[in-house]
Amino acid sequence: MVSTPNTPRGNLEVLSPGLRLALLIGLASLIAVPFAGSDFYTQMVTRMLVLSIFAMSFDLLQGVSGMVSQGHAAYFGLGGYTLAFLTPASGPISLWWSLPLVMSAMALLALAIGFVALRTRGIYFIMVTLAISEMIFHLFFDNQPLGGSDGLYINFRPTLHFFGVQLLDLEERKSFYFLVLGVMVLVFLFFRRLLWSPFGRALAGIRVNEHRMTALGFDAFSYKLLAFALGGAVAGLAGYLYGSLNGLVSPELIGFHTSALVLMMVVLGGAGNFAGAILGAFVYELVLFGFKDLPSLGPVDLGERWQLWLGLFIVLLVTFAPRGILGMVHWLSQRRRIAK
Repeated sequence: MVSTPNTPRGNLEVLSPGLRLALLIGLASLIAVPFAGSDFYTQMVTRMLVLSIFAMSFDLLQGVSGMVSQGHAAYFGLGGYTLAFLTPASGPISLWWSLPLVMSAMALLALAIGFVALRTRGIYFIMVTLAISEMIFHLFFDNQPLGGSDGLYINFRPTLHFFGVQLLDLEERKSFYFLVLGVMVLVFLFFRRLLWSPFGRALAGIRVNEHRMTALGFDAFSYKLLAFALGGAVAGLAGYLYGSLNGLVSPELIGFHTSALVLMMVVLGGAGNFAGAILGAFVYELVLFGFKDLPSLGPVDLGERWQLWLGLFIVLLVTFAPRGILGMVHWLSQRRRIAK
């Protein structure tokens, strides 16, 4: 197993007892949402759960492996588009085969893109991933057979049957909510296990000092390429669920804005922990919802200027909590411990 000095401290990889308790309370609250809230709030939290999966897939690249891809939205959007292409107008398809197919396709696409992009570093890696993503965006935006600027509708959610017995009616909001919640928990547990596996420790070592890891005999390119493909597969999973939730996919899901959005979520929550990615997705969506719902102040409609307030919020948070919300919590807990 590879160890890296100060890695848990610097990247918030360790879950403290307090944070574990907070995660359990949060999970219990999420389980209660469909029973305590309206369909509107169930739909809203389902979207947050899907974005949490997307954010975790990006955190594997940025927070764990040190790869700041600005084309990660391509796998998210194409995951939804693949579902749209697979779903006929006459009826739904089975989740059992369509979901693995979408994830496999996105993993293969990420392998192909990563094989080219990972031969560059730093700003060049960012530019290559951004350029490829924008090429895919315009391919869909400018071609009507692929949906054009309006996108594609998904008329039916996938079915979930087992030997002819329906396990969940995914057209029903509560059932789909619990499916997404279960998938989010499984992805979190998988990534947490991966984080402390020899593969995850090697990725952390490569992030800290790639030259040293190469000198120790690790094939850094292969490790990063596998992480890149895994991140693409999970982003495709999130896109599949997002398309199923909204019943519509559009080129905006592939574009730069979506890649920047997931980067903000990871930065807000705290990179390298996966719990931070989930927290960042929820905080971003809640803050966005709150700013859009601001009342008018005299002749000024504060809600219409939600982009301004959101920008100020992000600037202030990054300025005073550069390691995200979890980093700020970790710092405060350390201060309290020292004070005692």
